[in-house]
Amino acid sequence: MNRRIDQLRSALDAQQLDGMFIVQPENRRYISGFTGTSGYVVITADKAFFITDFRYVDQAREQCVGYEIVNQGNALLPTLADLLKRQHVKRLGFEQDFVTYGDVQRYKTLEEVVPGLSLVPTSGVLELLRIIKDDSEVASIQRAADIADAAFTHILGYLRPGLSEKEVALELETFMRKQGASGPSFETIVASGWRSSLPHGVASDKVLESGDFVKMDYGAFYEGYCSDITRTVVLGKPSDKQREVYNVVLEAQRLALEAAKAGMTGQELDAVARSYIAGKGYGEAFGHSLGHGIGLQIHEGPRVSSSGSDLLKPQMVITIEPGIYLSQWGGVRIEDDVLLLEGGEKRIFTHSPKQELISVG
Repeated sequence: MNRRIDQLRSALDAQQLDGMFIVQPENRRYISGFTGTSGYVVITADKAFFITDFRYVDQAREQCVGYEIVNQGNALLPTLADLLKRQHVKRLGFEQDFVTYGDVQRYKTLEEVVPGLSLVPTSGVLELLRIIKDDSEVASIQRAADIADAAFTHILGYLRPGLSEKEVALELETFMRKQGASGPSFETIVASGWRSSLPHGVASDKVLESGDFVKMDYGAFYEGYCSDITRTVVLGKPSDKQREVYNVVLEAQRLALEAAKAGMTGQELDAVARSYIAGKGYGEAFGHSLGHGIGLQIHEGPRVSSSGSDLLKPQMVITIEPGIYLSQWGGVRIEDDVLLLEGGEKRIFTHSPKQELISVG
């Protein structure tokens, strides 16, 4: 964690901040290693503090290497005020996007009791560090992807008409937990038949029927990191229209995967798949972004969209997930997770079969 703390201190120095107060759970875990649910981080120019209550003190001592562990007792603010006084902090950054108005009002009382203290709202400081993955993060994402791939193989032998979407989602999630996942990385999407036209159609009571598309978008959490995969299959023999739509999405994804490289913008990558789908007459049916970053959160930077000005850099992990959604008929999405590397190289984390529309049953 020392490297991450050093990087954060450099970012704080650039903004003329004496310290940073961190509350957002993923940011807290990234900078401290703490996996519990209650705690606060304060980073100054030469010290790192983890503040928590009695329940988590021992856990923090074990996980937060290089931190001074502070037991807040019955109240956070007096403990925090004392710490800031001792450290002579004058400009303290806080995460403006993750505190409520009420929180800000409470924290503002610190300015009344800590001489010369100013609370400074910041945005994206830690997120810009998190966007570049180190080797340990890459390894965790790969394991999460391996679990998702294994779940797809498993579910192909489970799918059949008569099951509900919720039963399929439960089977996916149960299998992933048995493989070592701490849980699904987001609410599992299983959308069949006409419901597959809903881009985020989470599993419902709808029963799978012969001839249905079954679109499954799911992922695993492993050591705090996410995977995110989508595969679309058909129950029984596919129609010509189903094959056509599937193959358009498949080719759009292939083109985008081939084009993806560090040095281009998210907008440029998005255009590769979007222009192909539009050229096949389905432009209006592809209404979401091509992809997004993943890591400790299922949606994080960079943006891979028609408005994504973010420059893609080595060691970023993104999804590539074009889709076509035809209202009341059905839809297809195909998604894989990709690590961008130096020199235009890349590594694809997910490997579940997709090269033709899979017919189940």
